[in-house]
Amino acid sequence: MSSTLDFDIRPNPRPTPAAERERILENPGWGQHFTDHMVTIRYSADKGWHDARLEPYGPLALDPASQVLHYSQELFEGLKAYRQADGSVVTFRPFSNAARMNRSARRMAMPDIPEELFVRALEVLVSTDRDWVPDQPGHSLYLRPFMFATTRALGVNQPAQEYLFVVIASPSGNYYARGIRPVTVWLSQTYTRAAPGGTGEAKTGGNYAASFAGQAEAVAHGCDQVVWLDAVEHRWVEEVGSMNLMFVLGSGSGARLLTPALTGTLLPGITRDSMLKLAPDLGIPVEEGKINIDEWQAGCESGEITEVFGCGTAAIISPVGAVRGADREWTIGNGEPGELSMRLREELLGIQSGTRPDPYGWIHRII
Repeated sequence: MSSTLDFDIRPNPRPTPAAERERILENPGWGQHFTDHMVTIRYSADKGWHDARLEPYGPLALDPASQVLHYSQELFEGLKAYRQADGSVVTFRPFSNAARMNRSARRMAMPDIPEELFVRALEVLVSTDRDWVPDQPGHSLYLRPFMFATTRALGVNQPAQEYLFVVIASPSGNYYARGIRPVTVWLSQTYTRAAPGGTGEAKTGGNYAASFAGQAEAVAHGCDQVVWLDAVEHRWVEEVGSMNLMFVLGSGSGARLLTPALTGTLLPGITRDSMLKLAPDLGIPVEEGKINIDEWQAGCESGEITEVFGCGTAAIISPVGAVRGADREWTIGNGEPGELSMRLREELLGIQSGTRPDPYGWIHRII
């Protein structure tokens, strides 16, 4: 199984005109526009990974009996490419995304993809579609690698034997186009995102489909996001929306971070992991532990919990300003973005944009 496949380069004969591309890049939104090319790599049990291509972005042909359509054997990743001040283009921790995809693949009974091949696929696509990488502050090129089962069969007694790995890219604007606004979150005690022994730590589409009803419940109660609680007692805090949660206890030089520990039901976020490394180097102690909704409310009311934020690839940090539940409601701090939250956000953005040093080797240069 080779990690150094040669890519068959098939340029798009009808790329987006430059004027149209520039119009899109002025206000790309999120996930609405796509670059001129995509990468595809096939896998079969007998050949391993093979047939690596860069080809025009377009529809995929699937047999109606493809196992992904019936049994949801699928997973994906998400990361960004950033334009630096000198014109170069970098990505952030792509090998960590590759490693997480392989952890997800093992849980979904799918094949590992060599990390070097995963990153090479990103490099081939971004290098070809380099003109799609925005240069406005806060903008980036979102990269979506994904893999799914293509075996033509309806049997449920074994995983698929054939898969397709694809990478597509979408220019994305500033997540906070209208300024950073704290979100109000809803404590869902009706729906559960993940259960012990399930697929909670795998980045598979079924987990996100299962979250839609809970998110709709949150919106129906005037909230922006849903807070996921544990599946057993429905009181231990796990995640918010599709992000990991972090709690700031104390303030000033005495501030420290608490985040729910990875138990197999939480997604091991790359941004979360980056915060766990970055914060201590800024003099902010970090603890991975447990917190329930009663402790969260009591901590905010006593002033012990001063800030709360979600963290993930899209927003980096999303401050939480208020919490609602079926029988409770409270505000976090003064309901505004906290000083520590914004400091951590600026530090990480600085590393990604190249305006701050990268002592961790997180930045991977593509061109």
